[in-house]
Amino acid sequence: MATPAALPPLPFNPGRIRTYLLRLPLFTRLVLLVILAFWLLEFQTMWSVVQWGALIPEEINLGTMYRLNTYPIIHTGFFHAFFNAMAVTPLLERFEAEHGTLTAIALFIGPLSTVPAGLYILIERFILHRNTSVVGASIWVFLLLGSEAIKTYKSHPNFSLGPYKIPTWTSPLFACVVVSILISNVSFLGHLCAILVGYLLGLGYLKVFVPPEKVLRWIEGKLNLLGRLPHYVSVDQKTYGRYGVLPTTNPAGANGNQTPMSYLGSTQRLGA
Repeated sequence: MATPAALPPLPFNPGRIRTYLLRLPLFTRLVLLVILAFWLLEFQTMWSVVQWGALIPEEINLGTMYRLNTYPIIHTGFFHAFFNAMAVTPLLERFEAEHGTLTAIALFIGPLSTVPAGLYILIERFILHRNTSVVGASIWVFLLLGSEAIKTYKSHPNFSLGPYKIPTWTSPLFACVVVSILISNVSFLGHLCAILVGYLLGLGYLKVFVPPEKVLRWIEGKLNLLGRLPHYVSVDQKTYGRYGVLPTTNPAGANGNQTPMSYLGSTQRLGA
């Protein structure tokens, strides 16, 4: 009796993926769950989820301000939602691990959604006089890439491309151009607005929107969030401190303590 041929090994380790997913912090899990829920809602025909929650410049008024928050979690199909979720997960997970769950909630429900949306509306409607709608979590992908590029620039100002020295802060701009060329029906302007806000985040200009750490500790202690919520990241559990610690050749100060360096520096869709 012939021995059945062995199956080829998988190009990835399912166990590692499972372990990684099980270790995701709370807010990152909630974002993925909401993206999945809205994608499933697209199967019903009673109302259009995309039309309801998309960022449509001429549809923004006092009664539809919710669009400034809903557009990043709504997608136009399975592949749009899947690839955006894959791209945003490691970036969002790192942000939450560095800054805590409450800070992540406050920023991503607030200015990290509304500021790029407002900038997009300003340019799209009042300067270009267009009304192109956008949806997709890639707004957060490019925003976080912009912030990470500023962090990297502080420690490694340039990278080499043949004989040329390219500033590291420009890397998200290159990615924005490449995505716009390779993938049809994406919003170059939407991604560009996200990158610009990410630069502001990385440079520290958005720190004014971060809740005071004293208030966050009071809320955590009063509600016992660390004890009640699995995978919650508290203010005192953050990986790299309040605004992150950049690599340095002399990490210890005169008193032996590490010195933190802060940073918080048709329907057209955002991303693949």
